[in-house]
Amino acid sequence: MGAWIAAGSGDSGPRPVTADEASRLAIMRFRDFQAGGRAVTITVPDTAGEMVVTGSVDYRGNSGYAVVKGKGRNDSSAGLIRWTATRVAVRPMPAAPEGAPVHPPADGWTDRALDPTAGPLDRALAIVLGLGNDRPDNAQLLPQNGAAWIAADQVNGRPVDVFTGPESRDRPGNAESVRYWLAADGILYRVRAMIPGETDPVVIDFDTHEFVAIPPAG
Repeated sequence: MGAWIAAGSGDSGPRPVTADEASRLAIMRFRDFQAGGRAVTITVPDTAGEMVVTGSVDYRGNSGYAVVKGKGRNDSSAGLIRWTATRVAVRPMPAAPEGAPVHPPADGWTDRALDPTAGPLDRALAIVLGLGNDRPDNAQLLPQNGAAWIAADQVNGRPVDVFTGPESRDRPGNAESVRYWLAADGILYRVRAMIPGETDPVVIDFDTHEFVAIPPAG
């Protein structure tokens, strides 16, 4: 998953963000919205064994679609998942494919409310959607909300800086619980977020595979 601090880095954190770094953080969510959609892999911790959610997020439609594969006792969670900011639908598939099918099955779905307080999966899905916004954040407020530079690093060969900062638009966590791997152009490539009751973080990796547009529901 990459080292916290790149070898040979001449700077060490944490330290307050500079004005330029605050500007990069401020456009981070807007960059995702500008992209329209991004390929994403989400690793979700759980006492029964982690789940890996691999698919796409549409930041203009505020929705996601992916395949879920579980480990340990969570292997029974394998299947497809669709979600918005308020609803989540799951479709069990014992032999889940590597990627979510372009044409989702028409039946077999179970729909429910998405509740970020109910468990790590819903929390992770809400965090992912919160990483897009139709306008930049206020760069002047970010240092006051706990934004700090932590280290230089790389994600899949891309040079990035690691920051702490507000978790999402509705600020469901404190700044120290979330870290962002952010490139010089404001493109986000990784997020690690600690969630209540879990010892391991949710890990969100972007551009891990080819982005596939989310098919319309129904």
